[in-house]
Amino acid sequence: MARRKKGEKVDGWVVLDKPVGLGSTPAVSRVRRLFGAQKAGHGGTLDPLASGILPIALGEATKTVPFIMDARKEYLFTLRFGEARATEDAEGEVTATSDVRPTDAAILAALPAFLGEIEQMPPAFSALKIDGKRAYDLARAGETVELKPRQVRIERLELIGRPDVDHADFVVGCGKGTYIRSLGRDLAKALGTVGHLSALRRTVVGPFREEGSISLSKLEALGHIPALFGALAPVATALDDIPALAMTEAQADRLRQGQPVLLTRDAPPSGTLVRAETGSRLVALVRSDGVSLQPVRVFNL
Repeated sequence: MARRKKGEKVDGWVVLDKPVGLGSTPAVSRVRRLFGAQKAGHGGTLDPLASGILPIALGEATKTVPFIMDARKEYLFTLRFGEARATEDAEGEVTATSDVRPTDAAILAALPAFLGEIEQMPPAFSALKIDGKRAYDLARAGETVELKPRQVRIERLELIGRPDVDHADFVVGCGKGTYIRSLGRDLAKALGTVGHLSALRRTVVGPFREEGSISLSKLEALGHIPALFGALAPVATALDDIPALAMTEAQADRLRQGQPVLLTRDAPPSGTLVRAETGSRLVALVRSDGVSLQPVRVFNL
């Protein structure tokens, strides 16, 4: 079976549908090995117990990872009422219980308080660093984890199902840095009970959607390089919301050398970030100063 040699130049995004039980870093490593890519990264950690979209950047796409990290995300989650757990998901030990089970009406009445800019305390079992150490490592070692609350944005929060009195299904759309486990914990508390997430699935990350994703098993079944390349989304997909500006080959060459390009007309407003392209080929991210385009990030594509 023909495979690219390790360290080959491969550029693009793999929109992986990560299975439950696999961590984000091991998932990236497996995809990188499949493609034999020189570089790889991901667009936002997904907990091992969560499934769904994990955008994986290969090669030059790694230069666009910050734009995906900052992008809007959507999740489906199930909140299990009556049990608080140390990890705020199904993995941790039970730390508190309650006999209170909220009604649908109570849940619906509580949701508006969680919309907009809210303050949220991250879970102790998280990847945040405290004095250079991951919070989850400190928590697993039995040490006290002191985290600070942070501002997050919730754009959408809807009750979409009620399988039984112990569980409720929700969809949430949110900004960067939102912990859905914390959202579930705080929602249960607001309803006069305790709870934890029994299921979590990410369905949207910026321009990437669930319907455009591919499972790891399907990727591995493709095997041959031409078929694998069919699963790659272009590097520029991560920059879809940034306006594009056509460049001549001469202008593109200047940008590739890190030099500014003067514009005699149609210059974007000063401070504007744009994609410089020749045809459909991404050349660079550039910022306008009103009369010229200054290269911010150059792509070797």
